[in-house]
Amino acid sequence: MDKLIISGNAKLKGSIAVKGSKNSALPLLVSSLLTNKDLILRNLPDLEDINNMQKLLKEYGVSIKNKKNEITLNGKNIFNRVADYDIVRKMRASILILGPLLSKFGEAKISLPGGCAIGTRPIDIHLLGLKQLGAEFQIENGFVIGKVNKHLIGNNVDLPFPSVGATENILMASVLAKGNTKIINSAKEPEIIDLANSLNSMGAKISGAGSKIILIEGVNSLKKTNYQILSDRIVAGTFIIAAVMINKNFKVKKINSHHLDSLIVALEKMGANLKVKKTSVEILPTEKLLGINIKTAPYPGFPTDLQAQIMALMCIVDGDSEIKETIFENRFMHVPELNRLGADIKVKKETAYIKGNRKFKGAQVMASDLRASVSLVLAALCANGKTVINRVYHLDRGYEKIEKTLGKLGPKIKREKI
Repeated sequence: MDKLIISGNAKLKGSIAVKGSKNSALPLLVSSLLTNKDLILRNLPDLEDINNMQKLLKEYGVSIKNKKNEITLNGKNIFNRVADYDIVRKMRASILILGPLLSKFGEAKISLPGGCAIGTRPIDIHLLGLKQLGAEFQIENGFVIGKVNKHLIGNNVDLPFPSVGATENILMASVLAKGNTKIINSAKEPEIIDLANSLNSMGAKISGAGSKIILIEGVNSLKKTNYQILSDRIVAGTFIIAAVMINKNFKVKKINSHHLDSLIVALEKMGANLKVKKTSVEILPTEKLLGINIKTAPYPGFPTDLQAQIMALMCIVDGDSEIKETIFENRFMHVPELNRLGADIKVKKETAYIKGNRKFKGAQVMASDLRASVSLVLAALCANGKTVINRVYHLDRGYEKIEKTLGKLGPKIKREKI
């Protein structure tokens, strides 16, 4: 297990290019189960979640060849239908294999997934949607066991909540289903569009991705494709917030800035000085930042995955702020750790009340989940003294070795084994 030692009052200079999106890459990797042809993915990030997904797919018999920043997957020799607990427990996205396996093979058995402890995050919506396509499920001894009579049948699937994971699972399952499927109240996230674009390049017939209704016309098989993964909007947003907090001239590039509209609006409302272009955001120093109130919401609303990061920023601006978390019921676990660093944050039900004008001071803190851990990194960069962040394996799930990526641009970040 590793820890990070971060020196405060950090400098920051130059620019950083954002790699492929973790939340896009994971379902794209899983889609290899749907085809017997090569799936070549470019711009793959080097992350623990990506490595674990590759291990899981190999357990099924997917052939994987890695080159620098590129991966070739082939699922023609699948020999397994059971997802083992030891891998599945490490990441929530492992539930995404359920739809493709049921679609292609008519059966699947998967251990109930793990991931970040940020709420119940039930898989009920996944199962509800797949049931409407003809799957039947039972849960035994911690496993979800699914079966299909011959093949999935296209249908209207009305989601009670625009779940990203459920939309992805049902979308992949529908591609090889018999007939047409309509996903109603689907998630609109850019990662959904990325998955649909990749599947369409494989020969799928999908329209409406990114809107409330997605239409899928089932096909018999999929072909080879070579696809570039979307850049990671959450990593991009994290680096933008870091530059605003450190208050230095810095550029975040190789992104789609439109995907960050809600963050950009919030930061500009706070007084941040940003030069926004189509593929980059340049952060310029500013004299004064103000507190604001925000509410997380499904895309295009403010992302829950940037809530912890902007909370760290809110602690050091002039005036008070509020954040209402509407997506996950247990996503304020970073609050006690930020308070250890000198913040003054109180939580009442789903709302966090953040006192501004605080000064962070270095301390020992503990990472509790992926986005919480990076909020502690941001606070530590602005603190007086050194901060030690323990359990950074959470961080490695979504950020490439931050001591190398961000560390080479000014901040002093050191990794040590515990």
